[in-house]
Amino acid sequence: MAHLDWSAQPATPLVIDGVTLEYQCYGPAPDQAMTIVLLHEGLGCAALWRDFPARLAQRTGMGVLVYSRRGYGQSDPVQLPRPLDFMTREAVDVLPGVLDRAGVRQCILFGHSDGATIAAIYAGSVEDFRVRGLILMAPHFFTEPMGLAEIAKAKQLFETTDMKDRMAKYHRDPEGAFRGWNDVWLDPGFVDWNVAEVIDYLRVPVLAIQGRDDQYGTLAQIEEIETRSYAPVDLAILDDCRHAPQFEQSEAVLAETAEFAARLARIEAAEVVPV
Repeated sequence: MAHLDWSAQPATPLVIDGVTLEYQCYGPAPDQAMTIVLLHEGLGCAALWRDFPARLAQRTGMGVLVYSRRGYGQSDPVQLPRPLDFMTREAVDVLPGVLDRAGVRQCILFGHSDGATIAAIYAGSVEDFRVRGLILMAPHFFTEPMGLAEIAKAKQLFETTDMKDRMAKYHRDPEGAFRGWNDVWLDPGFVDWNVAEVIDYLRVPVLAIQGRDDQYGTLAQIEEIETRSYAPVDLAILDDCRHAPQFEQSEAVLAETAEFAARLARIEAAEVVPV
């Protein structure tokens, strides 16, 4: 199978099980360097990372692959309602195909919000030795009342303001993108959702990033990683920062990521000297 067109404006489609996904690539291709795979938040897409992927590639010297999950950005629409375990399904059923199709050899999964959860689920559920590290930014492992309250506010905004029109600038199907996220999180059956057990099975280094003032989750999400992970965990708790550290504290996020990535690269390059 041919690999992706490794460019910011690719001509070759990314098709997984008959579904076409929007994607962009920056920096060196997977056969030249380690790849950072960016997984967007619940209302995100490739375009909504703005210039962060390009800056990340420049700062780390690694390749960066960013794609829009089904139902987001310019990817194919998704059938609603989404199942309550949609993040697990994205991790187990879709992400392996993305990595294969991209020709990834060694990678860091870098997820934001729901994307961070998907990254953690993948690393904790699928044995994939290509994954050398995780960067989990504002992850969710269980629901919290304050986060659900913010999601309820988002529903009100969507229904009473021009939020849908603003989303249409980035999403082919803004209604589907919003409902596919919001309806699941506000479903009564989702209150008890908890996937923290995947942390017990992580076997690669983790960088956990969160804004101290994150409105969608408390530091209990990060503490869960710190207390449960068998693998090494680095923490970056950012002041004056809410749910979007990549924009609100972009320099700090880039610096932390570059240091973490460089350390992983040194480990991969280290020669084992026979005794």
